[in-house]
Amino acid sequence: MPDVLRSGLTLVLVGTAPSRISAAARAYYANPGNRFWRTLHEVGLTPRLLLPQEYARLPEFGIGLTDVAKRHSGVDAALPGHAWAPDELRAKLRAHQPRLVAFTSKRGAAETLGLPTGRLPYGQQPQTLEGCELWVLPSTSPLGQTHFQLAPWQALAARVQALRGNPDAPDGVPAP
Repeated sequence: MPDVLRSGLTLVLVGTAPSRISAAARAYYANPGNRFWRTLHEVGLTPRLLLPQEYARLPEFGIGLTDVAKRHSGVDAALPGHAWAPDELRAKLRAHQPRLVAFTSKRGAAETLGLPTGRLPYGQQPQTLEGCELWVLPSTSPLGQTHFQLAPWQALAARVQALRGNPDAPDGVPAP
């Protein structure tokens, strides 16, 4: 899956690796049971519900996409240890400098930050990642539906809206 990155983005969403369904479809979050696209629209990050095949349109809304395990596909638990490439992710963030980076699962954040998932609450984190405000979100994957919570996604959307309304707002300014 190609990255959807460029300079000037407000938000970069970071997944772990594409599911086998997404890899076969060559589209991010293509599993019909995945709530990703519905969630983006529901919380107001996109003005309409996008199809997975429209993923390349996200920069129109100030949003980018990438993964921590770019060269692999499948469920997180099945990824080999060498699949994770946090240094590559960090380099991409340094190069593009989005305002916010949000992991779409605790596992991807844990692998990047070197922290156990139990030490990562959902929502905005106290530290930054390569100068970017850092967020951890509940997975939209069908495998995690029993743990899905919309509230952290809503808080992120409110923060994005606040930054869009005031691009000079300092990091950590609460959403209105």
